Amino acid sequence: MYLIRGKHNLDLFRKLHPEVSMHGTIGNFDGIHKGHQSILSKIKNRAKETNSASIVFFTEPHASEYFAVSKNTDTGAPPRIYPWRKKFELLKEFGIDFVFFLKFNNSLRKMTPEIFISDILDSVGLMSLTVGDDFRFGANRAGGFELLKEWGHKKNIEVTNTETYEYLNERVSSTRIREALLKNNFSLAEDLLGRPYIFSGKVVHGQHLGRTIEIPTANIWLPKQKLPISGVYAVRCFLGKKPIDGIANMGVRPTVGGSHPVLEVHLFNFNSNIYSKRLDVQFISKIRDEKKFKNLDMLKSQIQDDIKTAEFYLSKAL
Repeated sequence: MYLIRGKHNLDLFRKLHPEVSMHGTIGNFDGIHKGHQSILSKIKNRAKETNSASIVFFTEPHASEYFAVSKNTDTGAPPRIYPWRKKFELLKEFGIDFVFFLKFNNSLRKMTPEIFISDILDSVGLMSLTVGDDFRFGANRAGGFELLKEWGHKKNIEVTNTETYEYLNERVSSTRIREALLKNNFSLAEDLLGRPYIFSGKVVHGQHLGRTIEIPTANIWLPKQKLPISGVYAVRCFLGKKPIDGIANMGVRPTVGGSHPVLEVHLFNFNSNIYSKRLDVQFISKIRDEKKFKNLDMLKSQIQDDIKTAEFYLSKAL
């Protein structure tokens, strides 16, 4: 899969490969859930049938994240199911040929739907464009399917929207998955995603406080964006393909005066050095919310209880 970053690289790509025709789609694609997979399958199959290529357009950051930062508040930005690196990896695994991401900034915010079409979509060599049933774009979200349909008719480009993809008589959406994760319904999240919910990250150095209470932890690098998990969880981790059970805490660690979210994982019966390695963390069940303890001894006692609870949940998940 080939990553195209920004309009200037898109223009360069077209100069180098003017013969390439594309079947494309646009969206945030947070989670690459079953609804997204339906759209991706459609453009991939079209590309195969016409001996052409598939392309996915998305912006970074999400529009809601950009506006939350500009207003100096995080209340308007929903948590990310996955950081963009994971999105890229999943698109690659799905067999998409090209990914184009455009930085969402003030210039893009002000771009009219008509300019977006002429400057971006007209530059790609599209044969068809597929969008979700609720897709909106351009300044003030003024553009939609009807405008794209009109453009496609003029350019001889087939523009289609997808029917709502449902599971248990409800629409499959990133919002529904976030809500499932926040409510500790990992089974539903897995059904909607088509895979278990796993966060992958590099193990980095922390404060090494876990060693002082004889419960060492692996600290996982987190993106700036919020994740839809918070508290203490029973987890099943993977170092490569090797499964390792443990407990994880996602939070600010108030007992030791923390202020920024950290993902800490205590791996059971494990003492190898894994700094700089990537660890996949599958969340099995939430044990409790994070809370502040009066001292480290009380924290240690609670964690020992959490380990027993996690072992019970993990034994049921075999």
